[in-house]
Parts: sequence; structure tokens; C-alpha cells
Amino acid sequence: MSKRYLRSIRLLSECMQLFETASKRNVRQFGYTPAQFDIIATLGNTTGMTCKELGEKTLITKGTLTGVLDRLEQKGLVQRERGGEDRRQLFIMLTAEGEAIFKDIFPKVVVAGEQRFAHYTDDDYHALELALSKLKQHLSVS
Repeated sequence: MSKRYLRSIRLLSECMQLFETASKRNVRQFGYTPAQFDIIATLGNTTGMTCKELGEKTLITKGTLTGVLDRLEQKGLVQRERGGEDRRQLFIMLTAEGEAIFKDIFPKVVVAGEQRFAHYTDDDYHALELALSKLKQHLSVS
């Protein structure tokens, strides 16, 4: 196996772990788990979505999603409604309180994340986006 490959993959993994750790710490200071915040952020500024769509957009597993939604519902931040045409379909949306939390916390989380990239120039962002897009394209090939 190529040492270059292993070094690159390790660096990518280390960057992701550091980013995840910082993001979790940032979200937890507002009293939410990363999964709870992910749902609030995904539903924010939308009219809501089906449970299936929410699971696809957040990449939270169905079993975990149910528990997280239960806790957010208990806090009064989300509500669930059965679909009009298909009663089996569950529609999830933020409550007014949930939308207020989103509007308050989301910008703060984004700003904190941006601060970690404060030294990045437009050229740095462009190079990073090109490299990541290329990697994503290669990884997407079956």
C-alpha cells in the first residue's frame, strides 16, 4: 500500500475528527446534542419534511432519529403530523419555539465554525473545494 495514500487518508480523518469535536463542543454549549441540532438546523426555514426526508438529509439512522425526535417533541421544539393523503407518512416540522431556537442558535454555530477558518483566503477555499469535490467524485464511483 502506498505511504502517500495512507498519509493522506490519515490527515483527512484527523481533520474530520478535529472538526467534529469542535462542532460538538460548540453545539453542546447551547444545551443540545449534535443530533438534536442537526434536526433543528435541517428543519429551520422550511415548512417541514417527512421523517424519511429528514433521515436522508441528516444521515441519522431511523432508530436514532425516533429517539431524538421524541426528546425534541418533549421540549416543544418539533411537532409530528400524519400525512393527509398517506396516513402512514409522518411529517416533521419545527414549532414556533423551535423556529425561534433555530434563528437564535444557527447563526452562532455558523460564526463559531467560520472562526476556525479565519485565516483562509478565497484562494484557500477554492483549492479546498476543488480537492474535496475531486475526492467526492472519485469516491462516488462504484
